[in-house]
Amino acid sequence: MKIANNNEQEEYIEFLKHIREERKGTSNFAKLLFTIVLALLCAVIVCVTVFENSYLMDKFFNEQADSANGFFKFKRRNDFQVPFSPRRQNILLLGVDSNGAGTDLWEGTRSDTIMIVNVDPKTHTVKAISIPRDSKVYLADNKGVQKINSAHAIGGVNLVKKTLKETFGIKIDKYIIVHDEAVEKIVDALGGIPIYVEKPMKYHDWAGHLHIDLNKGENILNGKQAVGYLRFRKDGLGDIGRTQRQQWFMKSLFEKLHSPQVITKIPEVLNICNTYVKTDMSFYELSQYAAFARGVDENKLEIATLPGAPNQKGYISYWILDPQKTQEVIDRMIYRDRISADVTQFKAGIMYSPLKEAEAMAIKEELLNLGYEVNTLKITHLSHTRFVANKNAVSMDFFNHLQKKMPALNKMQFVYDPTENFSVGSDFTIVLAEG
Repeated sequence: MKIANNNEQEEYIEFLKHIREERKGTSNFAKLLFTIVLALLCAVIVCVTVFENSYLMDKFFNEQADSANGFFKFKRRNDFQVPFSPRRQNILLLGVDSNGAGTDLWEGTRSDTIMIVNVDPKTHTVKAISIPRDSKVYLADNKGVQKINSAHAIGGVNLVKKTLKETFGIKIDKYIIVHDEAVEKIVDALGGIPIYVEKPMKYHDWAGHLHIDLNKGENILNGKQAVGYLRFRKDGLGDIGRTQRQQWFMKSLFEKLHSPQVITKIPEVLNICNTYVKTDMSFYELSQYAAFARGVDENKLEIATLPGAPNQKGYISYWILDPQKTQEVIDRMIYRDRISADVTQFKAGIMYSPLKEAEAMAIKEELLNLGYEVNTLKITHLSHTRFVANKNAVSMDFFNHLQKKMPALNKMQFVYDPTENFSVGSDFTIVLAEG
């Protein structure tokens, strides 16, 4: 058994200082969206409209048939039939900002949230890659070196798709674009979203009409509060912190979508989506993706962010992607490459907040009993409990296997992060935060 030394903790603190240099201010147009969750929301709502009523109707007739000695019989339709292709699909999810009141919702707008969701109908699994908006890339069509979020403003979704293909080799099959004004309206329509706010968030930008005043702890966020939570960046982590909060928000909203109360919100949310969502999918395709999404276990979603480091060039702040580790993420998440490994030799890490020390020690004991070497590191400020795969060989299958052995890991979000910033010299890290 090894215990993390002071050097490891100093390296972690140094990394946080490095990230803090990424961004000192907030630009007026930088509005974060939770595009993947809104996209899934739109799909689920369509699904409910198309399928839920027919299912309830079938159920009603079946109950009537049973009471009539089985005179009538109705067969429930399958939840998911692929009308387009059984192969994996890459869905581009963009969240775009606003150019101000009275302007076109889609023309000249930056995509401040960029995600690629890889859907595999055969295995019924979903993997999602977040691309930091400040990533420095060469835009397609000879548009020069820019932040990737400017691609939509310059050439619309087609330029985004071409840039992703030329830069990362990822072909986009379908896209869904969500305007940032939809965030507040949909959250309110759903009656709020439960979120654990990891730290007090206080910020006022009078020019940008952004006011954030959130207390630490469990909160039911209304629309304005949700926008503030997603846009908050005064935590020293800049866009990376915002990307993490987007992922946590995704998990919380996904859980909300599984609640029965959502059905009563169908008309209002559909009206919002009709105005603020743009896609190249047909109604039928959306309904099929929706049926698929409803059957996906939110605890088996795998999420990753393209790794890199912040870099300041004059007054412009870029996110410089790590070529090797970025390719590792793409190979794992898009191409589903699998690496064989002796899982019994994995080294485990535990990072925990002081209030979680007892829980951390209990998990450590369980891991030791299972034969794993364990490193531990106490960190004063940690945001959100999660399971982090630091090495490519640590798969979702391994995580699911470990969950069966250790029920304490159930409900943890699975994140792939090859940067090893949180690895504490380990193959996988269990992060135990207060929320």
